Amino acid sequence: MFDVIVRNGLVVDGSGSPGYLGDVAVKDGKIAAMGQNLGEAHRTVEAQGRVVAPGFIDPHTHFDVQLLWDGAARPALEHGITCVVPGNCSLSLAPLKIADRPRLIGMFQQIEEMPPEAFTQAFEWTWEDFAGYRDALEKDLSINVAPLVGHSVIRLWVMGPAAQERAATEAEIAAMQDLLRECLEAGAVGLSTSFVDVDENGRPVPSRFAQYEELDALCAVLGEFGRMLQCVPEFYATDITLARIDQLAELSLKHAIPTTFSPLFDTLAVPDNAERAIARVEEQFARGARVWPQMQTRPIDISFSLLRPSLFFARLPRWVRILRQPMTERLAALRDPATVEKMVADCGPDGGETMMGRLVARGGDACPAELVGKTLSQIARDRGQAPARALIDLSLEHGLDVAFLSASAGHQSTDRIGPMLAHPLVHIGASDGGAHLASFSTYGDTGYLFSEFVRKAGAMSLEQAVAKITAETADIWGLKDRGRLQPGLAADIVVFDADTIARGDERPAFDMPGDGMRYVRSARGIDTVLVNGQVAYTAGAYTDARAGVVCV
Repeated sequence: MFDVIVRNGLVVDGSGSPGYLGDVAVKDGKIAAMGQNLGEAHRTVEAQGRVVAPGFIDPHTHFDVQLLWDGAARPALEHGITCVVPGNCSLSLAPLKIADRPRLIGMFQQIEEMPPEAFTQAFEWTWEDFAGYRDALEKDLSINVAPLVGHSVIRLWVMGPAAQERAATEAEIAAMQDLLRECLEAGAVGLSTSFVDVDENGRPVPSRFAQYEELDALCAVLGEFGRMLQCVPEFYATDITLARIDQLAELSLKHAIPTTFSPLFDTLAVPDNAERAIARVEEQFARGARVWPQMQTRPIDISFSLLRPSLFFARLPRWVRILRQPMTERLAALRDPATVEKMVADCGPDGGETMMGRLVARGGDACPAELVGKTLSQIARDRGQAPARALIDLSLEHGLDVAFLSASAGHQSTDRIGPMLAHPLVHIGASDGGAHLASFSTYGDTGYLFSEFVRKAGAMSLEQAVAKITAETADIWGLKDRGRLQPGLAADIVVFDADTIARGDERPAFDMPGDGMRYVRSARGIDTVLVNGQVAYTAGAYTDARAGVVCV
């Protein structure tokens, strides 16, 4: 007798082949049989009218810390995600010496907008090495994890404070190679690095001080295992991004490794950015290199208030410094006319009209109801103020608890993005799940893929979309027993309604350590999710199943 049978669904197996009506049977965490009239099972999942597909894989997340207090990586499972890749952007929670924890927490706070309480109040930090981190992760997982190790923390371990001051010596590079090898043996799926990020003091993260010789030496170790190199390129400058693609290609060819970079934006600010990058990727693949660009399916909508720092102000150093101050000092600065005048001037000669005018008041506990839905331009006009000054004054009038939404004006239309997502060399990823918790909900990519680019735009078929986020992703990352419905492989399965699957409503959640608030986005159309053969999510609720593993 089987453990579970998923019956009477449209089986879309991840290969890209046409779906067919049938059953999928599960035994001991593996797919045991596929077809019809398969026999009996202890549990039956009725999938009539639904799609039965491999669990979706998210290759760019920052669930590193959340997984230690929420082994389901909420809301990932409810979006059909059964495997997440944390440790991106050069940051991971191991290997890390005790003395360097505050430094890393500051980087996560700056780059990923994660509050310090998430690192200090919800779990006991008992490890330093990567094997210890893996042990801590595996205690309570409802979802699978394929973790990267961060280049910045490897530098910190070997070089200490000098990691953010200079290039490494030959001896230090050799020590980094040994450490990376140890992490890969302990279950890291690859190495992540960054060429753009800064810490909470505005200093480049350690990985940015690495010379090419260091990265080349670390890629030689990746080559011993055939593992991934992930990087964040200078995405704001197309020419530099093209140079990074060439560099990744050389490393891929020399060491026989896959590489991926994220994000790749199709933006109105640089209209030919994505097209030029994809063209260069095509050239490098023609040479035999593997350089996978990651694109998001959805526009980025940033929500923020002046209660805390936000990614929205990343290019306004004065604003960042003020919003990082304790509340008493922050309020004093925002009430100081001279300081406010400088802050408004920082936003441009139009007082922030170009930068902030399209912001929409979205609420907050103290936001007047009559303002919700209005643009900052409208609000500022009614008040006779420049938008930046109106934002500051309105926030002060209501205890800073007025939230604004920055809709992604730079995100191009689905008509443009659809063909790019369907491109055989474009990797769907960069969700950033687990990061930017109080700025924007970083989930909804999978639902948005099916609702906008399959149903509405017709940019790809149902089967092609499933393959993009299952088998193709598993192949790119070398996850050999994931991504397909095939006897003998892990039984990661999602049952969903192809006619209704979409990203759902955004809502505030107060489940963060220290009673912190974050935005989460529900999903629509996801019926049931199995992880390694056990039902982890069904009928809109999480179960007690803890079948997740660290997988490489």
